[in-house]
Amino acid sequence: MMTVVIIVAVVLVAACAVAFLYARQSGGQGMRRRFGPEYDRTVARHDGDTKAAERELQERLERHGSLRERPLTSEARELYAERWTRIEAGFVDAPQQAVAEADALLAALARDLGFPDGEDFGEQSAALSVHHAEHVNGYRRVHAARQGDGGTENMREALLEARGLFDVLVSNGTDRPARRHTHHAEGSGKA
Repeated sequence: MMTVVIIVAVVLVAACAVAFLYARQSGGQGMRRRFGPEYDRTVARHDGDTKAAERELQERLERHGSLRERPLTSEARELYAERWTRIEAGFVDAPQQAVAEADALLAALARDLGFPDGEDFGEQSAALSVHHAEHVNGYRRVHAARQGDGGTENMREALLEARGLFDVLVSNGTDRPARRHTHHAEGSGKA
């Protein structure tokens, strides 16, 4: 009888050890799946230290994971879409101003959806990364371009990438993407 108890205890300990090791190995994969390119960006920011990056991402999840986006009214969606169209149309004549306006518009839109206030860019972008990891880098690029990071081509690319986040945010609460605008960069030569 004692032998059976020992065998069962050894099997249980071994099973727990295997489960623990599997959980540690798949933890990174779960974070990688959840955060996509944001995972790689965070690992790179931590000089390849995946444990430090995963701790940071886990802290973001704990701080912002329970945030529920407030839906926009159809009127608010339309106003935001019109403002974005004006920003894109104005890029050719005033790229720096267009990028600054896009940065401010994304901050206001995120705030209106219930994300932290755009006055703290780091906190707002961290919250956005939890809920829109595939698109948040566009916001970061526009914000950096607003600060004078790069030339006109960099600003154009940043605005194009930020458009992905804008479309996702402005279509919040709907099952359709935001309406396509006439001044789309690929089709008209404008950003």
